[in-house]
Order: sequence, then C-alpha cells, then structure tokens
Amino acid sequence: MNLASLLHPRVIDRESLQEFVDNLTDQIPLIERDIARLKREPHDKALIANLFRALHNIKGDAAICQVELGVMITHPLETLLARLRNGEIVFSELLAELVLLAMDRLELAVEALAGNRSLEHLKLPELVGGLENLAEVTTPSLDGKLVQVIEQVTGFRPVPFPPARDIKPQAASTAKGSDGIAADLLFFRSLAQKFESRSALFHGRSGRLLKLALDTNQTAGQPVDPLQLEAAVYFHDIGMMFLPEPVWLKTGKLSDQDKQLLHGHPEMAAGLLERMEGWQAAAEMVAQHHEMVDGRGYPKGIKNDAVCAGAKILAIVDAFEAVTLKHSDRGHSRSILRAIAEVNACDNQFAPEWIAPFNAVIRRIVET
Repeated sequence: MNLASLLHPRVIDRESLQEFVDNLTDQIPLIERDIARLKREPHDKALIANLFRALHNIKGDAAICQVELGVMITHPLETLLARLRNGEIVFSELLAELVLLAMDRLELAVEALAGNRSLEHLKLPELVGGLENLAEVTTPSLDGKLVQVIEQVTGFRPVPFPPARDIKPQAASTAKGSDGIAADLLFFRSLAQKFESRSALFHGRSGRLLKLALDTNQTAGQPVDPLQLEAAVYFHDIGMMFLPEPVWLKTGKLSDQDKQLLHGHPEMAAGLLERMEGWQAAAEMVAQHHEMVDGRGYPKGIKNDAVCAGAKILAIVDAFEAVTLKHSDRGHSRSILRAIAEVNACDNQFAPEWIAPFNAVIRRIVET
C-alpha cells in the first residue's frame, strides 16, 4: 500500500479527474440500487455480477483517468466481490455496509482532491489496508473482520439500529419559562411543520433535529440555553420558504445563482426571529448555522469563536440529517453509521469541541 498516494495524492490532469468524478457519479447509484436489491435477494447471481461489473468499471475509469487512489480503493474491493461472485463468501448486511462505506469515502476523497483539501481525516489507509486484509479471509471469520474494518474507518462498531427517520421526536419543552415562551415555541414548531410539509423527505425532520441538538447540548453539560436552542431548531430553515421552491427542493447540482439565493436564507429567518422579544440568542444561532469554523461557511464567512455555540450544534445536527437523506433520490437511504462517518470526515467544517458530545449521542443511538 502506497501511503503517499492515499494521504497526499497528486492530480496529474484536472480534466481527467473531473471526468472520473462524473463517471463515479453515474456508477454509484447503480451500486446502491444493486445492493438494495441484494438485501432482498442475496443469492441472485445476476445482481452480484452487476455489482462486480460496476466496481470493475470504476477501477478501470480510475486507471484511465490516472486517479491512483481510485484504483487503490476499488482493487481490493473488486477482489472481495470476485470471491462473492465465485461463491467463496456469502452476501451479508455487513458486506453491503462496507461496500457502501468504501464508495462514500471514494466520493469524499475525489471531492477533497478536486478542491485541493487534505485527505488525512478520511482514514483511507485504514480502509484500503482493511480491504486488502479481507482478500483471503474465510467465511467463518469474515463478519468479524468486516466489523473491524468498519470500526477502524468510522470509529463506530456496526450493530443493528433503526434508520434515522425512525428517531422519536423529543416533545417541545414548555415547563420552563412563561406562557408566552410556551406559546412562541408552539408557533415556531407549527412553522417548522409547514416547512416539512413541502417535501415527503422532510417529514419528522424538526423532531429528529431537536432531539439530537438537545441531547448533544445536554451531553456537553448544557452550555447553551435549551429553550433558545429549541427555537433555533424550529426556525433555522424558515427562510427557505421565501425562496422559489425549485431552488431549495432541487436534488441535482445547484447553479451559482441557486447557491446565491440559498445563502440568503439564514439571515431571512434570523431577521424575523430577532424582531420577536426574547429570542435574540436563537436568532444568532439561526443566522450562523451555515458558518464553518474554518471560515468557509456563509453568509458572513466568520470562523472559530465568532460562531456561537448553538450555531455550532445546529450545523452538526443539520449536516447529519442532510447526509442521512443524501442521494435519497437515487433510491438508497444512508445508514446512521455512514452518516456519522461522513460528518466526522468533514475536516475543519465543524467545531471539534462539539463533535465528541455529538458522537456520544449517536453512539447511544446505535448501541441501544
């Protein structure tokens, strides 16, 4: 294994790299579709052949486009699937999880490579080394080895757990504060539910985000006022409702004009909230929830301590929710395990002091 090629890969030709990215975007939906079908029909030889062929095509594209890390990730995976095709091993949920995790990491790696960003946080050596070690593992010990590789890459041990959309919403807290606060929160929640009604993908979204945000805050010792945080959860995307629906419901690639419109939604929502007495802290969280600690966020590009703690929590839980639904238009809903792995792999995007308590919350979910 060439560590330098995984940690510090060279871009030989940017046009070729983009061509590989485009081809990968076309191939991964086919892989996700076939894996979803194999979960229902694990012995279907035609589906296994299709899956092998898709991985082989990605490896071939990587070689032609001179994307060495693409070859390094797909080659041992192709070897593993050849064993599946030959009947030496059997298809399982864990094998499916590893294939999808490898594809997730390949997507993140080429995106980082195209953006001149570091790949060190993606744990590609652990992934490739683990895949290579699986090449000769016998069926009786395969599941244990698959668990080890997944845990090495994600930091989480795969166990049965419910999908993200089944997380029970946490009821709004009205015990604290006056009747006016309770009435405000009830109104904010009704607005959030109106937003959710615009798309079936958003159903139950506010409840999921609220539980994750409040649990993360509580795990960290509750440094953020939970009532202000609750209001921010309900209100953070209300600004979307003032934009054309084709923009914020779009599942494909956004144009520069679309992005410019979307970048205005935090300040729209915050502008409404800050005009309501007693919710200034929540308004600040809403205004900053798309800022990043490295300054690459929007709308103001502030960073580090300039971003309030509540906005940092909201950024993490909002990203986690987005990743669990990412590519849902392709027919595959991501598991909690791969969603948390992707959030943890977003180097410098999220506040490190909040990643640990958030991970603890997710760990309780997956180990329950």
